[in-house]
Amino acid sequence: MSEIAKAFAQHGYYHARGVFDADALRRLESDFDHVVAQLSESGGDIDATWDGDGMARLARAGDRILHTHNIQKYSRIWMDAFLSDAFLAPVRSILGDDIVLHHSKLFQKPAEAGAPFPMHQDWPYFPTERDSMIAGIIHVSDATDQMGCLRVYPGSHKLGRVAGANGRQQNDILDQYPIEDAQIIEAKAGDVVFFHYLTLHGSMPNRSDATRKTVLVQMYDGRDRVELGNKHPDERLVLSGWNHRIDRKLAGAGAQ
Repeated sequence: MSEIAKAFAQHGYYHARGVFDADALRRLESDFDHVVAQLSESGGDIDATWDGDGMARLARAGDRILHTHNIQKYSRIWMDAFLSDAFLAPVRSILGDDIVLHHSKLFQKPAEAGAPFPMHQDWPYFPTERDSMIAGIIHVSDATDQMGCLRVYPGSHKLGRVAGANGRQQNDILDQYPIEDAQIIEAKAGDVVFFHYLTLHGSMPNRSDATRKTVLVQMYDGRDRVELGNKHPDERLVLSGWNHRIDRKLAGAGAQ
């Protein structure tokens, strides 16, 4: 087992530093900003700010977070980033050679009014049979504590599936893991922070004078399969190796 795999298995996350260099970041940020501009011009609702008990405690009026699914459907440069050896090398250490993209998400936390995410697990939104789903947060900008960077409880993935841990309401388990006491994961532009979808995580508001830009990539083992109850797009796009659970019906899902 690699050192990355050992760290991930123990802590439920791994911070990969300097995955994307300055030249790659310039291209990625340019297309990131292009996507945000296109979304803003569309006139649709692109604010993904949550509601619920946790938000009432952490957020204030006017907080927002700009969002879209699947940035790779806007930009070839971003698709190339997901397929790059620099990005996939640590993913292979964690998942193995067979890696399937479930979806990606662009998040932009505006300066001074970037919405938080209460502590939660991701599994309620897209559970998989083998619980292999992980996320990789690609940092397009720096992310400091004041900017509302990721916070995690190391080792909390070992709790397994916590009922009601979707971040929309509090429960007895989540009360034991307040976001204020979680480990702060500050990151530099070009870093990628990977975490298991059972790891308790969240983020505080962005109260800095800088915009926080990230793209989150959700991936699972090619021998796993998404369960019923999935609430996000399941792209079933092979980033590495093979999708062992695909069939004709699933490959054509959504076709008219």
